[in-house]
Amino acid sequence: MSTETFKSHYDNLRTIAEVMRTQGEPDIDQLIPQVDSALKSYKICKERLDAVKLMLADRFGPEA
Repeated sequence: MSTETFKSHYDNLRTIAEVMRTQGEPDIDQLIPQVDSALKSYKICKERLDAVKLMLADRFGPEA
């Protein structure tokens, strides 16, 4: 994945989840690459969400 944006990684997570949910027979050859990609995207999304949460708390106080 070349673009390192929250949206691109969130979309990646949604796509992988949809593929895994709807595939009839699991593609074992793609399982590890999909999991690796999902873990990378999850980490980037979580880091971004945590950063935004801290910025909001800084601007609006801890109750934000």
